[in-house]
Amino acid sequence: MAKSSAKTTFSCQSCGYQSPKWLGKCPECGQWDSFAEEISAAVDKSGPLRGIAGTLKPKPVPIDSLEVEDQERLSTRIAEFDRVLGGGLVAGSLVLIGGDPGIGKSTLMLQALHGMAAAHHKVLYVSGEESVQQLRLRSRRLAAAAPHLLVVSEIHLDAILQMVEEHRPDVLVIDSIQTMYSSDLTSAPGSVSQVRDSAMRLMLNAKKSGVPTLLVGHVTKEGAIAGPKLLEHMVDTVLYFEGDRNHVFRILRAVKNRFGSTNEIGVFEMQSGGLAQVPNPSAVFLSERPDNAPGSVVTATMEGTRPILVELQALASSSNLGTARRTVLGLDPQRVALLVAVMEKKLGLHLIGHDIFINVAGGVKIDEPSVDLAVLAAIASSFLDKPVAGETLVLGEVGLAGEVRAIGNLAARMTEAAKMGFHRCLAPRSSIKRIETPAEIEMVGVGSVAEAMEALF
Repeated sequence: MAKSSAKTTFSCQSCGYQSPKWLGKCPECGQWDSFAEEISAAVDKSGPLRGIAGTLKPKPVPIDSLEVEDQERLSTRIAEFDRVLGGGLVAGSLVLIGGDPGIGKSTLMLQALHGMAAAHHKVLYVSGEESVQQLRLRSRRLAAAAPHLLVVSEIHLDAILQMVEEHRPDVLVIDSIQTMYSSDLTSAPGSVSQVRDSAMRLMLNAKKSGVPTLLVGHVTKEGAIAGPKLLEHMVDTVLYFEGDRNHVFRILRAVKNRFGSTNEIGVFEMQSGGLAQVPNPSAVFLSERPDNAPGSVVTATMEGTRPILVELQALASSSNLGTARRTVLGLDPQRVALLVAVMEKKLGLHLIGHDIFINVAGGVKIDEPSVDLAVLAAIASSFLDKPVAGETLVLGEVGLAGEVRAIGNLAARMTEAAKMGFHRCLAPRSSIKRIETPAEIEMVGVGSVAEAMEALF
């Protein structure tokens, strides 16, 4: 009997690990009952070999012999979106956008395509989750309707690639990659093999045709993009849409970008008419700050090239429990625990019997150590029940010995603080020596946490 050309494997639907037989627990990610049977057809090796651009028999060439043409990036007409992308869409790039359900991924895609269609670019929006009538209703609410904006409801990948070949759009959006399926595989849409194969074929199409392709991806309950980790390695740019569905602010953050910085963020506000840009996030995040409230401190964090002023709120209250609670939102909990230990050792504050709650107002997540001194000041302000002056900005990295270390980009942070009306800044003494002090801001240099407490309280 002739052997079948199909191959049966069992793939983990969580991480993509493959096994020739079914397993109860995945040895790679530890998930239980996550293996599903998948049948894939054998690859035809009789055809000619082609490169990623579709040329026959690709040959290696010296890199200095290649001529580079400066291509103008395609603007989405959304400045915050272009900032995160590095200036706009690059021809042939593959962009993956992930986020929680209902966060606004599809809304952002429709508004971006409308902006490009209004500039007479032909764009194609492929939805595997909504019908064209539902897309029209949403576009009416967003006021996003243009003759160059083409929409279709389709999940068959072969049909989608045929549409791209026929209409030749300038930009392609797939919403979402987990709904796409290829007839070459027998597994259901959303499985690891289907997501991997669909993303690979869309990548090859983008590189061959030069059409920028944006993929919308679902996320798991842990916050990672659903499907194999290979999906994030395959694309050129990975963007995460962050924020609470019950909160008006959304943050678009780049975690991978081959054509730009991975530190840039874009801030949006969810309104009834869609996502509105927030060109001055500092003013928004500080708009509801209470006056002379203990535990409230303003600091400046750098998001790429953009300084943003944010409010840190801390609450220290006595606890009747055997172990005091430490609840941290928007900061690294391990870093906060380190700062609490420094306060107890170097300042003599007995915090072991107090519950400590810390929050970054506005839903911003901060991961740089330059806000250490502000965290320490907020906790001390709440513990001592003494407010920090409202026009004071606090900056500095704190070491285990209680010293205040230098930080970077202090001049840019001071420029933003001056715009927002701050008149006093508490910063590391070593950093102040290296910049030109702004005339409108009083710079107070400190070298230890004890000096900082004396200057604040």
